[in-house]
Amino acid sequence: MLVGYARVSTVEQNLDLQLDALTQAKCEKIFKDMKSSAKAERPGLSQALAYMREGDVLTVWKLDRLGRSLRDLIDTINALKERGVGFKSLQDAIDTTTAGGMLIFHIMAALAEFERALIRERTQAGLKAARARGRKGGRPRKFTREQERQIALAMSNRATTMAEIRSLFKASDTTLRRIAAKHKQADDNPT
Repeated sequence: MLVGYARVSTVEQNLDLQLDALTQAKCEKIFKDMKSSAKAERPGLSQALAYMREGDVLTVWKLDRLGRSLRDLIDTINALKERGVGFKSLQDAIDTTTAGGMLIFHIMAALAEFERALIRERTQAGLKAARARGRKGGRPRKFTREQERQIALAMSNRATTMAEIRSLFKASDTTLRRIAAKHKQADDNPT
C-alpha cells in the first residue's frame, strides 16, 4: 500500500500541490503536517509511521518534505527499511523498493557520513590549533578554586542552610552539590 505524507513549514504555504501529486500516485492514505516550527515534532509523520506495515511504501512529493536534514532523512529511511517499509520520493525519482533507488539512497548516506567525518576532522584540527596557542576550550569557570573550597566548607557545615549558601554564591543547588562532591572526593582520594 502506498501511504502519502505531505508537509508545509510555513502558514503561507498550502498542501494542495503535494496532495494532488500523492493522490495521482495512488496513495491510499495520506498524512499531513502543517506546522510553522523548527521543532522536530511532526504528528502527521508519527501517525504515518505508526500506521504503516511491512510491504507499505511511504511516499512524499519531495525529499525535503520528509527530513529536516540529510541525517534525519537517512535515519528515517533506515528505520523504515528495518521494518520492511519502502520509501518513494516522486520529484526526486527515488524509490527504495528498486535496486536503483537503493543505490541512490546509499550514495546519499555515504555522502552524509563523509560530511560528518570532515566536520569532525575540522573540529579536531581547530581544537588542536587553539590548544597550541594556549587556549582551553569549554565554558569558563564560574568560581575560583578558593570559592569552590569555601562552598565545600559551607556545605559540610550543618549550621549553614542550603538557601543561605545558594544566596551567598548565586548558584543552583545542583552546582553547589556538584562542587561539594568534587571536593569531598578530592579529600577522600588525595593524589
